[in-house]
Amino acid sequence: MSNALTGFNDELLKIAQKDQRIVVLSADLTDSLRLTEFKKQLPKQFVDLGVAEQNLAGVAAGLALAGKLPYIFSFACFSPAINWSMIRNICYSNLPVRIIGGLPGFDTTYNGATHQMLEDIALMRVLPNLTLVSPTDANQAIQMVQATFDHPGPIYFRMVRTEVPDISPSKPGSFVLGKAQLLNQGDDATIISTGSMLVQTLEAVKILAKKNIQTRVLNLHTIKPLDKTTILDAFTQTKAVVSVEDHQQAGGLGSAIAELIAQTARRTTPFKIIAINDQFGETGSIEELYQKHGLTADYIVKTVLETLP
Repeated sequence: MSNALTGFNDELLKIAQKDQRIVVLSADLTDSLRLTEFKKQLPKQFVDLGVAEQNLAGVAAGLALAGKLPYIFSFACFSPAINWSMIRNICYSNLPVRIIGGLPGFDTTYNGATHQMLEDIALMRVLPNLTLVSPTDANQAIQMVQATFDHPGPIYFRMVRTEVPDISPSKPGSFVLGKAQLLNQGDDATIISTGSMLVQTLEAVKILAKKNIQTRVLNLHTIKPLDKTTILDAFTQTKAVVSVEDHQQAGGLGSAIAELIAQTARRTTPFKIIAINDQFGETGSIEELYQKHGLTADYIVKTVLETLP
C-alpha cells in the first residue's frame, strides 16, 4: 500500500537536495500535506505562508520569475478553488509553477462538503499552457516528479493522500507525460479512469472477467493534454466505453473525453460517464461516499453491462 502524496514529496526532497532552485511553499498545511521532513531537512528551501492561498500563488510567480522552481501545496478546496485568478496569471505568463492540489475528490472524507473538492479538474483544464496530471499511487507520483522536473510551463498535480495498492509499474519510463497507461487488455469494453478511482476500476474488471467480458483499462494520468489517439482507439476497438472519476460530471475527465469524440467521426460506440451528478459531498467515510455516488466496483460493472450493445 502507498499513497501518491507521500511518494511525490519523498522524491521531491531527493531532487531538491541536489537543486537549490526548488522551493516548497505551504499554506499552513505542512503536517497535513506530509511536508514536515522537507521543512526539517531543507529549511532554506521551504516557506510557510500561512492561510493565504492567493499570496501563495503570487509569491510562487515571483520566485519563478527569479529563476526558482516553486512547488505550492494546499488542499485542492483552497488551491485552486480560492486562488484560481492568481493561477490564471501564472498560466498567462507560462511560468514553471507546480500546483499541488491535495486531497481532491472525496479524499478528505470527514471534513465534509466544504473540503471535498469535486470541481478542480473543471477549473484547471480550461487554463491555457497548463498541464494537468493525476497520479494513482506512490510509484506513479515518483515518476511524475522525475518526468516533469524540467517541464517549462505550469503543472497542476491532483494529489490524493488515501492509501491504495501499488497499481502502477515501478520500472523507469513506465510513466510518459501525455500518454495514457494501459493497465489491462480487453476487446469487449474499455474503462477509462484516473487517480485512486483505478482501485475500484480494477476490482470491477475482475468481476467482469468472471462474466467472460474482457475489459481494457486506461489510466488517464494526464488529463491535459489528452492522449487522443489512445482514447479514440478504445472507441473503435471495443464495444463500449465507460469513464470513472471522483469529480463533478460537468467539466471533468468524462467531459474531456466527450468533447473529443463529439468532434470526430467515431461516435457510434456507446459511452457512459460515472461521476458526481451535480451534487456537493457530505461528511462520511470514503466507502459511504463512494456507495452513495456510484463510485464502487459493483456500480462500474453494472454500468459496463448496461452500456454494452
